[in-house]
Amino acid sequence: MRVNGELKDLATPVAGSDAVEPITIDSPDGLDILRHSAAHVLAQAVQRINPHANLGIGPPITDGFYYDFGVEEPFTPEDVKAIDKEMQRIIREGQRFVRRVVSDEEARAELAAEPFKLELIGLKGGASTGSATEIAEGASVEVGAGELTIYDNVNRDGEVVWKDLCRGPHLPSTRVIGNGWDLTRIAAAYWRGSEKNPQLQRIYGTAWPSKDELRAYQERLAEAAKRDHRRLGKELDLFSFPDEIGSGLSVWHPRGGIIRQEMEQHALRRHKRAGYTYVYTPHITKKDLFIESNHLVTYKEGMFPPIHLDEERDENGEITKQGVDYYLKPMNCPMHILIYRERARSYRDLPMRLAENGTVYRNELSGALHGLTRVRGFTQDDAHLFVTPEQLEGEVAEVLEFVLSLLRDFGLNDFELELSMRDDEKSKWIGDEEHWAEATDALRRVALASGLKLTEVAGEAAFYGPKIDLKVKDAIGRTWQLSTVQLDFNLPERFDLEFTDRDGAKKRPVMIHRALMGSIERFFAILLEHYAGDFPVWLSPVQVVGVPVAEQYGEYLDDVIARLRADDVRAEVDHSDDRMQKKIRNHTTGKVPLMLIAGEQDRAAGTVSFRFRDGSQQNGVPVDEAVGRIRTAIDSHALVHTAEDLA
Repeated sequence: MRVNGELKDLATPVAGSDAVEPITIDSPDGLDILRHSAAHVLAQAVQRINPHANLGIGPPITDGFYYDFGVEEPFTPEDVKAIDKEMQRIIREGQRFVRRVVSDEEARAELAAEPFKLELIGLKGGASTGSATEIAEGASVEVGAGELTIYDNVNRDGEVVWKDLCRGPHLPSTRVIGNGWDLTRIAAAYWRGSEKNPQLQRIYGTAWPSKDELRAYQERLAEAAKRDHRRLGKELDLFSFPDEIGSGLSVWHPRGGIIRQEMEQHALRRHKRAGYTYVYTPHITKKDLFIESNHLVTYKEGMFPPIHLDEERDENGEITKQGVDYYLKPMNCPMHILIYRERARSYRDLPMRLAENGTVYRNELSGALHGLTRVRGFTQDDAHLFVTPEQLEGEVAEVLEFVLSLLRDFGLNDFELELSMRDDEKSKWIGDEEHWAEATDALRRVALASGLKLTEVAGEAAFYGPKIDLKVKDAIGRTWQLSTVQLDFNLPERFDLEFTDRDGAKKRPVMIHRALMGSIERFFAILLEHYAGDFPVWLSPVQVVGVPVAEQYGEYLDDVIARLRADDVRAEVDHSDDRMQKKIRNHTTGKVPLMLIAGEQDRAAGTVSFRFRDGSQQNGVPVDEAVGRIRTAIDSHALVHTAEDLA
């Protein structure tokens, strides 16, 4: 239940004056409580089997939970089977979760054999050893700024059979977990996410209010596995990650390059019509630029190590000119700022909208890399807008509408917004509070005016300003964060940017950071999974394949395909020695959206037969009509599976 706005266990005493709301198990809060309770059962099961296993943390996550353990040997699939059976026993035992407040000293005494828990107690209790930021990054489910609590698992005889440091709340009983849970996979993870810390063993699981909901989730997972962009990228020959180049660095094959180029060219045309000017900046820059922008203060761990250049020595090896550290750029914004600062600007120059497909480099941990969605080198469809304060809100509204319009061009339509704001941890942010409040209010008004669902999240802003993140649902209901719009009063201040206003006074512009696709690589991966490789015709690497019924009809189809190519359609004829049915199977597997089949009747009548993705066929379509329908499907960005889709 929620008591006076705070989540509490059902066993918590309440007063008549308290405002009490029920928390149902299928609500977002209820699911988190269910999953966190399941994580405790997992940890108890592991320690029943291996009493020497040390406990890490076990938070709820999207669609599930995990728990980290310090063990001598990695978990095996056989271990997981044994843990699963032990969890079933604990759930059937109907143990109660009982909250108990303890002092730091009491917690240390009770958990003396748990080194990771002792570290968390130190974070909570000692201002000298940990900040609120550190607590949030590693231990928010365990400790906070307030009192410490331990949850005892109590059996039906009233005996405490297990316990864990935890903030709670929890389910009333392990029985409530029921049958709607499963253990999903094992992995390794550094303690509290830092490679400087010990590596622990992590067990992931999922939990749902019912067996039916668990089964539906497992079916979604199976569908997601079919759509995995890494598998499709290999099967469709779109991209790869050669070991010779390095982890997290992709190369694009010809077919993947066609899709990417279509994406980029479409976005380029839309940007030009919206008043953006494209610029180009280098991949590497001197250290001082990132000191001035503050990236080397707030973002150093995410940047690659410096490259030391420009040092000169004489014939004796003595340094005659000191070298300079250069960095691969993790972001494009400082360079766009320098373009603005290159000469004096007037209010007549604003808004100035600078766009770039800029490749940037982030020093991601190898364990965090995941296909094209998490890489070390990627290209942002980046833009930075410099506006007067009076233009700010209107320009943000236009940017948001532009974002939504462009994403709809790619067939995405289910959106919601998240407003990321600062919190009270002042060391994390730069700039004064007045500017932060002004920027946050402007973004909130624009977001509300859009009519989309809006969630506000404290502590998730960029270090220089608040932002709106756009989230989109794909074809199987997964939510992806895509575009972002960030307001920035601070970098213009740090770089001393100015414009001359109508009254001749020098004033400070406001900067809008904005990416529509975000990372082009990640956006490509999302689209690939959204469509399961069956792209709309305009994005398909090969849009049309001609399949002759027999060899003698290949020349007729060559003429048809030549007409399509003259109309900028990516089309070809399959002249291989395979039988017609095998050709159809091959191109169906290759996700070609349209096949044109021709035999004697078509050649005599000047027609073709369409073969569609669903296996249906439409015969006797005049060539002129076929060419026109295909061109219309491309221009309208149609997703063609059936004859009706091409009508």
